[in-house]
Amino acid sequence: MNLWIEKSISTALGIGYLPLAPGTWASVLTVAAWYLMAEYFDPGFVLQLLIIAVIVMAGFYSVSKVQPEWGKDPSRVVIDEVAGMSIACFMIPAGILNYCIALALFRFFDIVKPLGIRKAEKLGGATGVMLDDIVAGIAANLLTLAILCFI
Repeated sequence: MNLWIEKSISTALGIGYLPLAPGTWASVLTVAAWYLMAEYFDPGFVLQLLIIAVIVMAGFYSVSKVQPEWGKDPSRVVIDEVAGMSIACFMIPAGILNYCIALALFRFFDIVKPLGIRKAEKLGGATGVMLDDIVAGIAANLLTLAILCFI
């Protein structure tokens, strides 16, 4: 099976092939993209939601296609981090500090997996790969927005 498109999506255009910490690189590059988009374009609620929906759907699709060849949860699959980090950045006011908070919280929730996030990961298949990062992104987003209310 070639699956060139699915592999490109799953690896976030090749980021997943980086030899060291591809999930962290995918998260950092995603937050940089969201920061630049918010700083220079201000996409608004509907467009941000649409972007996230496309990333999540593409993630579920591509992961389900590459798993038979690559295995259960290969480190080169980073579209889940792109989806989760995008959710963490949803409606965050533009600002480097704001996005750094979202990034730090997302990586914490993605790595430590508290609050039932580990249970989501254990669902298996593309659902398990994607859902733990989606839940981590939601948790990071809500906590970031709460923190920004107090600083």
